[in-house]
Amino acid sequence: MLHRFLFSFIFLSITIAGFSQASHTITDSEKDYLEAKKYFLQGDYALAYPLLKSLKEKYTDNEQNVPEYIHQDVNYYYLVCGLELNLPIAEEEAKKLINTVNSEIRQKMLSFYLAKYYFKRSDYARAAIYYEKAGFDNLSNEEIANGKFELAYSYFSMDQFEKAKPLFNEIHQMSSQKYYNEANYYYGYISFMDKNYPSALQSFKEIAGLYEYQETVPYYMAQIYYFQGEKENALLYAENALNGNTLSNQKELNLLIGQLYFEKKEFAKALPFLENYVLNSDRVTKEVMYELSYCYYDGNQTQKAIEGFKQLSNEQDSLGQNSMYLLGSLYLNSGQKVNARNAFQYSADNNSNPLQQEISKFNYAKLSYELGYNTIAMNSMNQFITTYPSSKYTPEAKEILIQLWANSNNYSNALNLYQSFENPSSAMRKVYPTLLYGRAVELFNEQKLPEADPLFTKILLDANSGKLKNLATFWKGEIAYRLNSYEEAINLFNQYLSSPQTLGDANPTNAKYSLGYSYLKTANYSSALENFKSIAPSIGAASPELVVDAYVRTADCYFMQKNYSVSKTMYQNIIDNNSAQSDYSMYQIALIEGISNSNQKIKTLNLLIQRYPQSELAIESNVQIANTYMSQEKYNEAIPFLNKVLSNPNAVAYFPKVYLKLGLSNYNMNKDAEALKYYQQLLTLYPQSDEAEEALENMENIYVKMGKPNEYIAFVKKSGKTINASKADSLTYEAAELKYINKDCTGALLALNNYLSQFPQGSFVLDANYLSSDCYSKNKDWDNAAKGYENIIAQGISRYSENATLLLARIYYFELKNYQKATESFLKLKQFATTPENELEALRGLVRSYYQTKSFDRANDFAKELLNKKGISPDDKAIANLVLGKSLQGAGSLKEAIEAFKKVVAISKSAWGDEARYEMAQSFFALNQLSDAEKTGTELIKVGSVDFWIAKAYILLGDIYLKQKDYFNAKATYKSVADNATIPELKKEAQEKLETATKEENEHSKILPNPDKK
Repeated sequence: MLHRFLFSFIFLSITIAGFSQASHTITDSEKDYLEAKKYFLQGDYALAYPLLKSLKEKYTDNEQNVPEYIHQDVNYYYLVCGLELNLPIAEEEAKKLINTVNSEIRQKMLSFYLAKYYFKRSDYARAAIYYEKAGFDNLSNEEIANGKFELAYSYFSMDQFEKAKPLFNEIHQMSSQKYYNEANYYYGYISFMDKNYPSALQSFKEIAGLYEYQETVPYYMAQIYYFQGEKENALLYAENALNGNTLSNQKELNLLIGQLYFEKKEFAKALPFLENYVLNSDRVTKEVMYELSYCYYDGNQTQKAIEGFKQLSNEQDSLGQNSMYLLGSLYLNSGQKVNARNAFQYSADNNSNPLQQEISKFNYAKLSYELGYNTIAMNSMNQFITTYPSSKYTPEAKEILIQLWANSNNYSNALNLYQSFENPSSAMRKVYPTLLYGRAVELFNEQKLPEADPLFTKILLDANSGKLKNLATFWKGEIAYRLNSYEEAINLFNQYLSSPQTLGDANPTNAKYSLGYSYLKTANYSSALENFKSIAPSIGAASPELVVDAYVRTADCYFMQKNYSVSKTMYQNIIDNNSAQSDYSMYQIALIEGISNSNQKIKTLNLLIQRYPQSELAIESNVQIANTYMSQEKYNEAIPFLNKVLSNPNAVAYFPKVYLKLGLSNYNMNKDAEALKYYQQLLTLYPQSDEAEEALENMENIYVKMGKPNEYIAFVKKSGKTINASKADSLTYEAAELKYINKDCTGALLALNNYLSQFPQGSFVLDANYLSSDCYSKNKDWDNAAKGYENIIAQGISRYSENATLLLARIYYFELKNYQKATESFLKLKQFATTPENELEALRGLVRSYYQTKSFDRANDFAKELLNKKGISPDDKAIANLVLGKSLQGAGSLKEAIEAFKKVVAISKSAWGDEARYEMAQSFFALNQLSDAEKTGTELIKVGSVDFWIAKAYILLGDIYLKQKDYFNAKATYKSVADNATIPELKKEAQEKLETATKEENEHSKILPNPDKK
């Protein structure tokens, strides 16, 4: 640096010489200049600055008698003083002078002072720029050392550690320098970050005893000892440093000490340090959370361990798997099986540790079974046995699977699983009848009677059936009754009642009730009476519907036995109690009265019409009054009652009969033209009806009487009737019919189709269509069967139309799943129905068909009507209340909807019950009754049999947990559906909700999403 001092000496000599040449007498201004310069060189910038400012104002740039160098000196000294005094005004002027001054030395020196100015103002980016411009050639040793440190610190502040490190390295070796200690600290820190631990340790040791570094250096030194493998030294140093001191890295030292003790498996000692760190941190790494949670686990602080491990459920590595495994154990030991199951689910989905995965899969399946989640337990156990056939847990898994078959309501899948075993064990064989029984009852409730019957038969033949044989006998009796095999039903019900067992709807009361009806259908009125009377010896205003119906049937039996006084008293008792069948009872009383007093009969029937105008029997009463008048040959009095029926749009089924009676009444009053009008309407509107055939003879007489036989023939042909069936027509049909009678459906179909082709307007077209549709149905050719029934219905009311409509509706609903067409057919059936059974069947079908098309408002209308009918099955009540609940739910009447759904749940264990439970849980959720929603959803998972509703219930449980901020259980629940659901839309919904729950959890989690490597 000798050249710099040489320059200063020369500069001073030139300056003195310059003054001596100007004048031997020193002026005031020169005196001020010299004094300012002296202060400047001494570093007294505060004293120099005012003198220099004054001189700058005096020595303007254009003053001729002042040497140029003085102008330059004054400006230079002035700006340097301003920068040293931290005056902002000097900043811009210094920048200008740096860019304009001719002297490279002054340019660099001014950059040096400007750099110092920026450094003092913590503007490290600009400080670095100007230190780089200044260089270090023109500086004293002290200035060089200070400048290099400040440049290094500027680099450090901008994270330019590679530039800072060599400069800190120079300074930290110069113990006499101002920034020696600071240089050691920053050089040590950078070396620490570079993992150059020996250099870092050497630097930190130099300053370890200084007060200003006591808060920071101990942490780094302890870390270095740890990284160098000197863990005991690290632990000792860290504890000593922490003892009674407040350190800036105190939290980090707690972590280090805690982790050191954790590595030594001294978990009790590690716990307070790790706990301190976590409690004082906003977020921590997954490793730290695991270590703290494990210390809680080891110390039997169960709840704290649980809360910690729960937060690691998103981790897919071995740490995450072990956390979930331990969490499952904690939950299991504390009796929290639901949470334990979810924890083992997380662990089972992680293959980091195969043994833990195996145990977790088994525990997940076993807990699913113990919690009653039968469907998932069954699937999980099957998967476990397939995956681990030689596992030590497999024998227990098989035993559980057997119990699942026995206890599950999913009987269809259970039977399929049973049949997949080539050699069922003894335990399995004992379960088999239970599976058959459950599935058979399901099919019965779904109205699939032909499919249910053989399953009940298998139960009767199975040696392991036990009391189920008796119950199967009951249900076979019910099937026989509903299929109109009354003698068989009588035999089966009597067998059941010989030693009855009770299970749900299979009970002695229901058996006697159906047995009574079977005897009634076979005209065995004394036996029917015995059974009905045993159910309902008397009634009251609050008697159940079945009891009331049995009481009415008892009265019917007395009536059929001509014991009119007893039956009339019983019918009157029904009316007095205002029971459901009061209208029917009044009708029966009218019939009894009509035996001896026609006028009283008419009077009672008129009272019925007046009191029960909406009753189905109001129409029949009008017909009966007309019949009574006609039997008395009071045709004119009969006609107004017949016209009342004709004006009722709900009486379409009676129209052919009414047209015939109107024709007969007018014919008998010699009003041939009026009679002919009604006969013509009958033939035109209902040409295939039995009444049309009966009207033909009277029409012929009228036309002949009028002398117009040709008009008669023309009209009959126009209506599609034949006056005389040809021999070929008759023989061709009879040949086809014979094949049908002989149960040769293949031959019958060929012959019947041949007949329909040859005689499209033949006398037996309706018969041929009906028989061919029956054969097509037996062959399960549902499309062709439907066409035949449609052809019959298109011909209008006939002896086949009502039954054809019923069969067509069933085909569309059960076989073709065409619910729109089924709806149309059931509506026609309701219109055509002449028997209570068919009207009931129409209502059943309409409720179900509208339900399937999600037309809940329309379904609701018929559901209300169905619920008021006598003799409806539990399944009818279930679907009707389900529809009612869905309608109320859609209208926002959630509390009322819940009550309707409860009625379904109380009755049905089939798909209706599953859906009702789900909708009830959904309604509770919408009302924010989360506890009720969770309870109901969990029940559905336990007892449900339909995968769709079970999966929906799981998703709803996830929604409940998410709303409660229980992210652990919410994610586990969504994940269960996302991983296992077979229904794509539910799988997608669960996956989307799982992602939402995970995102929300991460926003609130204590775990760092990306651990800080620094």
